[in-house]
Amino acid sequence: MDIKRVLFIIISVLLITGCTVKHNNFPGGNNNEDGKTIEENNSENGTTAEENNQSKEEPKEPLNQLEIQIENMTLEEKIGQILLVGMDGYDTDDNIVELMQSYHVGGIILYGKNVKDSKQLLSLINSLKNSNSSNKIPLFISVDEEGGSVSRNPREIKKLPTARSIGKTKDVGLAFKVGKLLGQTVGAFGYNMNFAPVLDIDSNPLNPVIGDRAFGQTAEIVSSMGIETLKGIKKEGVIPVVKHFPGHGDTAVDSHIGLPVVNHDLERIMNFEILPFKHAIDSGADAVMVAHILLSQMDQEYPASMSEIIITDTLRDKLNFQGVIITDDMTMGAIEKNYNIGDAAIQSVKAGADILLIGHEYEKSLTVLGAIKDEINKGNILMDRIDESVYRILKLKEKYNLKDSVIGDLNIEEINNRIDSLFGR
Repeated sequence: MDIKRVLFIIISVLLITGCTVKHNNFPGGNNNEDGKTIEENNSENGTTAEENNQSKEEPKEPLNQLEIQIENMTLEEKIGQILLVGMDGYDTDDNIVELMQSYHVGGIILYGKNVKDSKQLLSLINSLKNSNSSNKIPLFISVDEEGGSVSRNPREIKKLPTARSIGKTKDVGLAFKVGKLLGQTVGAFGYNMNFAPVLDIDSNPLNPVIGDRAFGQTAEIVSSMGIETLKGIKKEGVIPVVKHFPGHGDTAVDSHIGLPVVNHDLERIMNFEILPFKHAIDSGADAVMVAHILLSQMDQEYPASMSEIIITDTLRDKLNFQGVIITDDMTMGAIEKNYNIGDAAIQSVKAGADILLIGHEYEKSLTVLGAIKDEINKGNILMDRIDESVYRILKLKEKYNLKDSVIGDLNIEEINNRIDSLFGR
């Protein structure tokens, strides 16, 4: 064979081999050494490229018990947990039973209209717990029991003094004992959540709704007395909910009737109105109620209860609050006169609220439940957002070891003797 021809064959072979190697190592090339594509080999091995990539990822941490519980909940059960609803009358009726058994609502609030006397109230709360027995998750049974002018106790229970009169003593030990009394009293009936203490500062003498419900006119006295009251309630195994974030003290409109507007700048709000809440959070507050107040220098569009700036950016991020955030009653005038309740509820959820309080009217609870479900189905509210709130709610219920256990009897005389003893009556 001619030497030139031999060289030509050798060079040709080298060129062909070089091209093949280069192809196999080309970025994104899909061929393996056996000449088959990655997809073909994966197919023969029963795996996909996606699965191969996943196998190279760091293993995920195992889910904890609450996460597993949430993963196994239905959409309806999750949505139900973020509602805390009111009811009509002195007895459980078909509407409230349906909200518990069909819609799985996470909590109930009772008002004065639901309280006839001690015997009836105990029977009602026991009945609510029994009606929830088909659900695995216990109820929040809640009340506004501040003492003073805002009391939902039956008439047989003696009145506690106002927060203002307690604040004037500057006796933090007394504030703690008052908190314990509040916890003991509501706990005796089977409540497990109390919307107290009030951490608003009584800074506006024209305020039509706070007044003597506040411990005082300075952030210092409200903080010190409020925190001790919180600790006292907590000591009795009842969840205290501090209110009304970011501060309802300097308003001239009652949010039950209309929408109050506060025009203070951010520096004033952070260093005055919000200060007692910051101190309470630093002292272990587990739940915060957000008010229907428009703070024009923080959010010109939405009131605090619907504002991502106030709920997430301020309360959650700036103040590092990791607990449960509850809106004030969405059926109040501040909301109903300015918004559709379904739209308002959706906005509150998007803003970061964990629980929506729907204090009145069965139909409004249904409207809110339906509106949230529709938004989730449309993809406008992500399930991760709902799961975050449900996790916080279940974690709080677990922390306080809530159970739907009924209470056999209560001793009114013992409760009244404690009140008389504390105040030297």
